[in-house]
Amino acid sequence: MSRLSLLVVFAWAVTLLSGCQSQLDLPSEVRRLPERVELNGVPFFAEPAYMGVPGGLAVMLSQQGVVTTPGLVAKQLRLPSEESRLEQGIVRVANDNGFLVYPLRHDLGELLVQVAAGYPALVRFNAGLGWVSSPRYGVLVGYDRAQQQLLFRAGASKRWVVGFDAFESGWQEAGGWAVLIQAPRQLPAEVDLLRWQAAADQLDRAGQAQLAKEARETGARVQGR
Repeated sequence: MSRLSLLVVFAWAVTLLSGCQSQLDLPSEVRRLPERVELNGVPFFAEPAYMGVPGGLAVMLSQQGVVTTPGLVAKQLRLPSEESRLEQGIVRVANDNGFLVYPLRHDLGELLVQVAAGYPALVRFNAGLGWVSSPRYGVLVGYDRAQQQLLFRAGASKRWVVGFDAFESGWQEAGGWAVLIQAPRQLPAEVDLLRWQAAADQLDRAGQAQLAKEARETGARVQGR
């Protein structure tokens, strides 16, 4: 194993251990959720390259029924030449496959609400502490509210566990970025219609006018209730 790989493994181990040091005071909307959720059916690809983006996006697309691999996704992301534009690439590739990219707030509760509803989330976070901290992308597929732990498909790990507190710190350091990748008729839990509309508009600009129309109609039906 290379020195860089050892540092990444060590960083993730430090993150996991640090998650045991403190407990968060959970808001009431989180305490109302099921105590434990694990989306066992979410696929897994052991692919840590490019901060885990090709592997994570392949998981999200496969969950939606797309037949793909991290290698195919890396080509669609135009890697390595566009490594500096990973998040723009995620949106473009998801749109090209007919899906909306719905941004989530920097709010642990919203992440847990989506997972409890059956929706995995693609998340960017810093793994580790101090000089060994590094940005990674992973797919949130579960949580344990009593133990205050999150469960990810991340890098080479199918079940990477991290504490709420350690994750919150690493997530904030990495900018609080998280998204869902949804079909046009697949509204997120407790959907924010402004964010849904913006995601539909982006899909339209990507040349998916009919699918964007379906997404807008789906949002309008909720708004009219």
